[in-house]
Formats: sequence, C-alpha cells, structure tokens
Amino acid sequence: MTGRERLLRALKGEETDRVPVTLFIQSQGHFAVQLDEKYDPWNFERTQKSIIDYQRSLGLDVHARMLFFNPYHPLYAHFDLLNFQTETETWKVDTEETQNGSSRCFHYTIHTPEGDLEETFSINEERPGIFMYACTNPPIKTEKDLELAMKYEPPYSGEVKAEMKKNVQIIKEYLGEDGIVSAWGNGGMFNNVSALIDQTELYALFLTDPEFYEKLMTFAKKRVYDYTDALLDSGVDAICVAGNVAGGFLGNRMFEEYILPYEKEYIAYCQRKGNPVIYHNCGRAMELIPAYKKMGAMNIEPFSPKPLGNTDLTELSRMMDGEFSVTSGVDQVHVLLEGTVEDVERATAEAMEKGKGFRSFIMQNVDFLEYGTPMENVEAYARTALKMAERN
Repeated sequence: MTGRERLLRALKGEETDRVPVTLFIQSQGHFAVQLDEKYDPWNFERTQKSIIDYQRSLGLDVHARMLFFNPYHPLYAHFDLLNFQTETETWKVDTEETQNGSSRCFHYTIHTPEGDLEETFSINEERPGIFMYACTNPPIKTEKDLELAMKYEPPYSGEVKAEMKKNVQIIKEYLGEDGIVSAWGNGGMFNNVSALIDQTELYALFLTDPEFYEKLMTFAKKRVYDYTDALLDSGVDAICVAGNVAGGFLGNRMFEEYILPYEKEYIAYCQRKGNPVIYHNCGRAMELIPAYKKMGAMNIEPFSPKPLGNTDLTELSRMMDGEFSVTSGVDQVHVLLEGTVEDVERATAEAMEKGKGFRSFIMQNVDFLEYGTPMENVEAYARTALKMAERN
C-alpha cells in the first residue's frame, strides 16, 4: 500500500497491510523550525514541504496538517473569531495593532447598522518564529451582541476560498501518494463558541441560560458549516475537528446531554462525502468514551497518556468494539522532548504493542512535536515503530 492508501484506510477503520506510522508536526513554528535553516514563519508552503520531506526521509506515512491557508495573513479566520477579513455595507472592520514586548494584539471593532462589536486576538512570540495564539477579548458579551453577529456577519469571501483551494492543491501535488493532507476546521461546535464568549460563562451556560446557549450553538453551526464547505471544496483528504474544550472534566452525562447532539450532527456533515473526521481531544478523554462511541467520528485522537491526559490504551481497547479508529502513541513532552533514546524506544514499543489490540490504529506522537525535540529521539521513534508495524 502507499502511504496515502494506508492512512486513509486506517482512518476509516478499514484493514491495512501494516500499522500506519506518522508524525504530528505543527505547520508553523515549534519542531518545524528545526527542519529548515532558512525557516520563515510565514512561508507556509515551504514549511509544509519541509515537513513532508522530513517524514519521507524517515520512511513514514506522511500526514501534512494544514493550519493556515493564506500565507500573507497570520490571523486566519480558522481561529473562530468573528469574520474580520470580509467587509460588506453592513459589516465594516477597523483594526488597531499594539505591541507589548513579545506580544502583539489585534483589536477589531466591527461596525453594523445596529451597533458595534469588539474582539481582540493576541499573538505571543515565545521564541523567534514560534507563536502562540488566543482570543483575549471574545466578541459576544450580551444577547444583543449575538443578535448582531447572527444578522450581519458575512461568509468567507470567494477570494479566500479560492486561496484555500490553491494552497491545498500545491501541497497535495507535492505529497503525491506518500500520504494525506488534512486541515483544521473551526469546529467542533463547543470549541467554536469558546472563542466567541467568556469561557467562565460557557461552561455553565447550558444550565444557567439554555435558550441563549441554544442560540449560540445555532450561530456556530451556520459559520462552522460554511467554513467546512470551503475545506471540503479545497480538496483536503480529512478534516481535523477540535474537541478539547469540552474535555473529560465535564463528565460523560453532561457531554452527552448538552454537547454530543451538536458534535454528532456536525461530524456527519463533515463526513457526508466520505472524508474522515479526525476528532482531537488532547486532554482527559477516558470519561467520554461512552459518548465518543455514539459520536460517529471515523477517527479520534490522540488519547494522551498520563500526565498529559488520562488514557490507558489497554483499558481503551477493552471499552471499544471498532466504533472508531484510534490515533495515539508516544508522549511528545516527557518522552520525545525530555527522554533518552532508550526511553523513546521503550515507550514506542509499548504503544505499538498496545495499538495492535485495536481493530484500526495509527501510530504518532500524541500531539505536535515541541521545539528542541532531539532529532535522534524522533529517529528512534520512527525506527522502532516501523520495525514493529507489521501485523502479527
């Protein structure tokens, strides 16, 4: 099988000739800085190609995850804010940029015929070329704010969608049959609204004001589905759906009652053309397995081990009967970043052995490789995993 065939079949829970082995490398900053001596944090095409080349050099099944489509604008609408990139007669955007040390803030004031909306997006450059992002002033503070956004927010422009498609096709052509291209959507639903409203309100909103919560989720559906259509039209092989905000600390009962119905409907929408969803919860997940079995996602990741999460792969395999395929593997911080080669070999062998207990399993570092991860550790991971990848 080619890397592309192997990964797509495994994501869909189908039989493969061996366990797929890949790497999760973020497409900006972090480990990618180590792959190119001429690294440019805003040249996403060059960075993606260096990530592909590195995985090829290790003999892996290549997974290229696209985070930014527009190389000329670092603040892509993927980040869930209200649309500040498209203006109409009833949606005008003023931008104020401020710098405070290593942090850069973009303050957006959005003018509508019935009032203004304000939001702030912040970038912190942790070290040269490595950035962390967050919405630091969410736009929805009152029910009136939500009504304005629902009434006036425009969809993404045709130019933006054309740029998305062009950039995906460039990477797919370069990748060929060696692997797959996925992209991060701006859902799931709960994750999307977490950047629109103060999270201290969100986590109780479905109990304190269920009517407002339902309106907020309905608004998220409209905007997330629009972006998802653009992703599917761009030609990506799979869609990465963020589900980490609704973590295991909420408990399965709360998740099933207030979050699962929206996630389930959205995942079905994503997968309606056959593209698998990779549902991502990088925190506590074991409490939510009963709900996840009903959710319908073809693949769920990364089932982080302690202390990053709370997953035991042996216990997880006992709880499942092939409801979804599993992507998991080695702790990227305490093993790959901080461990020795021997630590990596031992953890990789253990994860591979447990992974073979699933009907369908993909091996990777559980979350994106951190800056400073020793190359010899990544090579040890790849070598050990590929050695054990054959089916017994």
